[in-house]
Amino acid sequence: MQVKDSTFLITGAASGLGAATAERLVAAGARVVLCDLSDSVNAHALQLGASAQAVLADITSAEQMQQAVDAAVALGGERGLSGVVHCAGVVSVAKLVDRDGIPADLDSYKKTISINLVGTFNVMRLAAAAMAKNTPNESGERGVIINTASIAAFDGQVGQCAYSASKAGVVGMSLPAARELSRHAIRVMAIAPGVFETPMMSEIPDDAAQALAAAVPFPKRLGRPDEFAQLAEQIITNAMLNGELIRLDGGIRMQ
Repeated sequence: MQVKDSTFLITGAASGLGAATAERLVAAGARVVLCDLSDSVNAHALQLGASAQAVLADITSAEQMQQAVDAAVALGGERGLSGVVHCAGVVSVAKLVDRDGIPADLDSYKKTISINLVGTFNVMRLAAAAMAKNTPNESGERGVIINTASIAAFDGQVGQCAYSASKAGVVGMSLPAARELSRHAIRVMAIAPGVFETPMMSEIPDDAAQALAAAVPFPKRLGRPDEFAQLAEQIITNAMLNGELIRLDGGIRMQ
């Protein structure tokens, strides 16, 4: 699939991985709909120019995400929506039993699963329904879906039961979704980032961030959002990438 003149929906596009992906795709000649809950997504869309449009939407809402998908279809004109790069999500940390013997909050667990896993399914189903209506392009494709997992799906840390479970679910959906959507000529891929320079990472102490960077075998630093965006672009353009997860982590394996 060609990026130029195609239209993509980017969730979590106000900052971090989503914002970098939107920037890279626009630079390559794409049109993008930036979707986020934060009002700052409007300013980011303005910075990207006429090829970008912002939509405020909650990924767990069927109605709001349908509006975002509809906006992307409209922006794409005759070619419709060509792809989705789903970056929206949350990080949560809570021990099953804390030092005072109090069990983890169940509602907090449900919220993490709802946003990271149910939200991914919601975006995927609505985008796929729209892309299934596309006329196949010159290579026979109708669309591509790229979801964001995490190395926590495999190397979850203490306190990450909810987060790791939600991201493992994203990994688990990739192959069956790709198999199912193959009849519609829609590919499904997932990226599992390691430790990256994102707003989520800025919430942890500097010494902890430095320790994480030092744990990366090579390059010995945090990942850069544009490196995620670069991989997303490569997935879009390589039709043989389908039904698979790619770790993007510099070789780190969390202890």
